[in-house]
Amino acid sequence: MAQQAVRRVRRGTAKGTALWRGLLLSILVTVVAVIVFALIVGLTDMSDGVIQVVNQLIKVLAIFLGVRTVVPRGAENGIRKGALLGLIYMGAGVLLYALLSGQKLTPMGYLTDALMGVASGGLSGMILGSMAK
Repeated sequence: MAQQAVRRVRRGTAKGTALWRGLLLSILVTVVAVIVFALIVGLTDMSDGVIQVVNQLIKVLAIFLGVRTVVPRGAENGIRKGALLGLIYMGAGVLLYALLSGQKLTPMGYLTDALMGVASGGLSGMILGSMAK
């Protein structure tokens, strides 16, 4: 009986660790991609619309790669785990953006970013979780 409890605690800890690894990977991918993209923008003349689209694509890619760390192929609850990672990632991103830039988004901007993170993460988790092992 005690051995089962220890296994449950260890298993739960590993899941939490996977979520943090996924979040850190997402953040690292975002930082690297933004730096590379900033260099490209500095060398070219891009419109604001293109920059906004690429920024959103960077976020979606970062969330997908983070979810891939959290949700192995064929895993259960992929949608839930992916959506949670997306929500945490977007929450951390919005917080950092507000702290570093001193600007604040509108409430609709916060909601849109949060929903995009949840949707991207949930969809990524669903795709990865439904793939055969």
